[in-house]
Amino acid sequence: MEFEYFNPNKTIIDVDYCDTFWKQISGLMFKSNSKPLLFTFDKQAKIHSLFCKPFKAIWLDKNRHLIKEEVITNWKLSISCDARYLIEVLI
Repeated sequence: MEFEYFNPNKTIIDVDYCDTFWKQISGLMFKSNSKPLLFTFDKQAKIHSLFCKPFKAIWLDKNRHLIKEEVITNWKLSISCDARYLIEVLI
């Protein structure tokens, strides 16, 4: 699935959409390579990095505009941002 988001470069990336409960819960856990993962949230985006290698989190608003980018290290229990979309990218 291609997903476009708006940052200074107006980036289009190929993502796997996490549209089931199990995909959303597992995310990048135990993965050493993966396409970027796309998550959608109704309210606040809350994630963890248990059993994950470090990854970049890209938070977007409802209009797909960049809110925040952050490198997430492993073993963090609660990471959150007021965002509609989240893209996780292994680094």
